[in-house]
Amino acid sequence: MDGPRRQKQILIVGLGLIGGSLALALQGFEDYLVVGAVRSQATYDKAQARAVAQRLSFDPAGELSQSDVVILAQDPQGIMDFLWDNRDRFRPGSLVLDVCGVKTAIQQAARCLPPTVDFIGCHPMAGKEVSGIDNAEATLFRNTHFIITPGQDSTPEHLALLERMAAHCQFRDVVRTTCQRHDEMIAYTSQLMHVIALSVCDNEELFSCMGFEGGSFRDCTRVAALDVPLWTQLFTLNAPALCRVVDQLEQRLRAYRLAIQAGDREGLAAMLERASERKKQRNFEQARGDDVRAPF
Repeated sequence: MDGPRRQKQILIVGLGLIGGSLALALQGFEDYLVVGAVRSQATYDKAQARAVAQRLSFDPAGELSQSDVVILAQDPQGIMDFLWDNRDRFRPGSLVLDVCGVKTAIQQAARCLPPTVDFIGCHPMAGKEVSGIDNAEATLFRNTHFIITPGQDSTPEHLALLERMAAHCQFRDVVRTTCQRHDEMIAYTSQLMHVIALSVCDNEELFSCMGFEGGSFRDCTRVAALDVPLWTQLFTLNAPALCRVVDQLEQRLRAYRLAIQAGDREGLAAMLERASERKKQRNFEQARGDDVRAPF
């Protein structure tokens, strides 16, 4: 006679903003039990009070043998260390994914896993200006992109499972790409924006501009109040791609400065017109919905 059927389990390691939001969003997904792994008593207490997961654990390594899906939601170095330290503990046939903002470095670290474990890099294109479990919410991913970077050996079954998980979390779509292309695009669309915001705020005028800042200034500097240790890792782990787009920006800024300095109104107007038209065209494509998969 067959014994009791084992309940399938999703283990989320790290219940910060993204991990906590995924734990909330994935509750009720098919017949999976959502387990959240934490390190501190403070996070445990907050997660328990908010019912962030159906079960909580201080022992993520001990949960791996019973977990069919493992979501790594720590900082990049924490993810890489966890993969290496627990490479022989993952359940054979399980799906392991990360939700980190860089993919190449994480994918390389995941090569330590045995062939019986399927690793797929993921990046939910969602977030807030604030972090931590206090700010987690089940609706964080609604109508946002879910980027995945499957490996050559990723199974159709696991890819289909990811699609269903994304639909349950109410992502707008699932975008498949390569690790290299992801990191190139994120360097431009996300990391460069943070570099710009930080550069603008690294100026004494920031403290004397009260009453003079408009919406454009607030929009430009919004992301500067970031998690310094996390973004230090993200910048350095994606250094080649980020340095390329910073170099390109420096060249464009120099061209603007030279045109302004020389009083070259015709040349400056041409530069402004070209960039303005490109933005208007991008707005038009976004309104039509053409932006869903175009970058990848």
